[in-house]
Amino acid sequence: MPKSVIGQFLNYMRYERNCSELTAKRYETSLRDFEAFFLTTDEWLTWASVDADIIRRWMESLMDRGNIASTVNTAMSALRSFFRFAKARSLVQSNPTTGLRAPKKSKPLPQFVREEQMNRLIDEPESSDDINIVRARTIIILLYEAGLRRAELTNLNDTDVDFAAMQLKVNGKRDKQRIVPFGEELAKQLRQYIEIRNEQLPRNSEALMVDNKGNRMTGMQVYRLVKSELGKATTQKKRSPHVLRHSFATALLNNGASQEGVRQLLGHESAATTQIYTHTTFEQLKRVYKKAHPRG
Repeated sequence: MPKSVIGQFLNYMRYERNCSELTAKRYETSLRDFEAFFLTTDEWLTWASVDADIIRRWMESLMDRGNIASTVNTAMSALRSFFRFAKARSLVQSNPTTGLRAPKKSKPLPQFVREEQMNRLIDEPESSDDINIVRARTIIILLYEAGLRRAELTNLNDTDVDFAAMQLKVNGKRDKQRIVPFGEELAKQLRQYIEIRNEQLPRNSEALMVDNKGNRMTGMQVYRLVKSELGKATTQKKRSPHVLRHSFATALLNNGASQEGVRQLLGHESAATTQIYTHTTFEQLKRVYKKAHPRG
């Protein structure tokens, strides 16, 4: 097979598939790298005689060179496209990338605020009757102690709060409802907020959390408020309502809650979704070990 086959493929991508020049350059880089690899491995190898084993070894070499999984996946995408092109034009007898799996992309661990930071933020005395201060504190405690999503919080109505049973009726994703229990601290905070809200704001909505005009709070309003409040507790860049949901789950697991219990409280349909928090707590344990163990 003539070496110009890479050029033929790139022309096909540019002029028949109308791919961008950036994509064409990226594909060329990957193909040239693979070609150099298999020629270094065996100078008698050709594109037509490449097999799945040599491709696997190339992927391993990419990882050994410090490339992350997404970079290897991009390189493999170039190789797959190339061999589909080559086989369609009878330049190779078979496609050696068929059935090959690229490495899984690693998911970033969820960011969370440490318990001691949250305790300082929540335990700081707030003896104010200013609706802005009380509402902000209520939202922080509600998100952290109930593990709600932002939309779940903004969708709460007064009727969803059951003080007698000490529980919230939460409408989650795909309208799936769940019951979330809460403690005396949150109950006290909610009662204070509702009392001040009813005294100081008009009631234009049945929503639990309303803005200063009495309308249901929007997700963006909650996001901005949480970002500002968490800035008092942590310097980390990500300070969103979902960070508080992560903090809720991590705090529960760190204090002995079962994974299944946390799954139900979060409203996850699959246990696999909750497992990422066990990775978070394990990473925390590793940091504690390295810091505390004399030979860590």
